[in-house]
Amino acid sequence: MLLNSKSPEETREFGRHLGLLASPGDVYLLVGPLGAGKTCLVQGLASGLGIEGYVPSPSFVLVRELKGRLPLYHIDLYRLENPLEIENLGLDEYFYGQGVSAVEWADRVLGSLPEENLLIEINYLYENSRQITFSPHGKRYEGLLRAFKNQLSKDV
Repeated sequence: MLLNSKSPEETREFGRHLGLLASPGDVYLLVGPLGAGKTCLVQGLASGLGIEGYVPSPSFVLVRELKGRLPLYHIDLYRLENPLEIENLGLDEYFYGQGVSAVEWADRVLGSLPEENLLIEINYLYENSRQITFSPHGKRYEGLLRAFKNQLSKDV
């Protein structure tokens, strides 16, 4: 599924819709260049999960846990030097727990992350416009994407 976002607000709105549909154990893998809007989308996801307040990037803490309808585990792998480091981080308890995991810079360690996930690639088009590609891996995420499309079509 391919969407174009014309603003940070629209990117957050896409994330909010995902948050409304989220279930325990969901894993969202975010990929894109610096400043593309990964954290912006996670901010919307947090809103959809009922998390109040500002959601900063967890760049300097690796994992930020936020409380809402479901816990949100906002994980940032930007600072990882070596893909083997992920094995020693104990992230499995987040991925297979009762919350929702949103992993920024997931492309650094894709082979070490859960096979079933929703891969979200965000790329620049021009100025504030972004192209967002949603790729489901697994039946749960195929169904999630169908529900996401339905929700977006009702919003129009």
